[in-house]
Amino acid sequence: MDEILITLIPLFVAWTLDLIFGDPAGLPHLIVYFGKAIAFLEHRLNSGIHRKFKGGVVALGLVGGVYGATWWLLNSLSAYIWIKMAVETLLIFYCLAGTTLIREVMMVFTALDRSIDDGRRQVSRIVGRDTANLSAEEIRTAALETLAENLSDGVVAPLFWFAVLGVPGMVAYKMVNTLDSMIGYRNRRYKDFGCVAARMDDVANYIPARLTSLLMVIAAGRPGLMGFVRCFGRQHASPNSGYPEAALAGILGCRFGGPHDYFGETVDKPFIGTISRELTTDDMLTAVRVNRIAEFMAVMLAALCRCLVM
Repeated sequence: MDEILITLIPLFVAWTLDLIFGDPAGLPHLIVYFGKAIAFLEHRLNSGIHRKFKGGVVALGLVGGVYGATWWLLNSLSAYIWIKMAVETLLIFYCLAGTTLIREVMMVFTALDRSIDDGRRQVSRIVGRDTANLSAEEIRTAALETLAENLSDGVVAPLFWFAVLGVPGMVAYKMVNTLDSMIGYRNRRYKDFGCVAARMDDVANYIPARLTSLLMVIAAGRPGLMGFVRCFGRQHASPNSGYPEAALAGILGCRFGGPHDYFGETVDKPFIGTISRELTTDDMLTAVRVNRIAEFMAVMLAALCRCLVM
């Protein structure tokens, strides 16, 4: 079989499966096992002295380990091409996380239509901030901010690393992202142990975050918003998250950011955008449409780049 087809068939099949099913509830998931490995090591090593060194060893070891294991597995299956393609399809499917987050965001808006308590419970499934006292507007804002960030972290960045390093690079990126989501916080518990993990995530997402914002404004038919994105994207505390958020804020003509509570502490985040207005279900539908078009472009771009580097 042609080498290009061997590369692209798993990508397109996996993407189609994600579009149809999202993350199937109740089935074993690769990222769940990543999380268990991280939690196991963190509980045993995040104490005493040299926490930054130990955290760095854990982060580098896990990322290098999953890259090497994935490369070895796929290389060992080279003689069994259909089995290899099936395994690649499964791994890519696990690494893409576009559909599930879109569904969750839509459910946030539906839950909020029932009651603010339902909205708070629903949004707590997809955000890290404290949600117990969020207003209706803060719930909608949190959901759409997360949707923008997830397009980068859950779709464009995995596809970027697939284009650069193949399936092993895609899987390694998901370990980087999982490490950051679990231990990459600047609080007392994780600021030392998770320092290297957080920096790895910053580096891994640097290009994808900016690429995501570009794809979003093109998807919305408003490439002129890139000046707005450059202005507000760099104001975010994260070197990356501000860019897709700024793109969506510009597209919707709204404002993101502001103070949020994390683990009982208030964090003042810079505002992204200048227009403070009430977000609506129509805004959510626009965000989902832009998300889907940008995702399609990212898949096509990854496929093209992968063919060029082969």
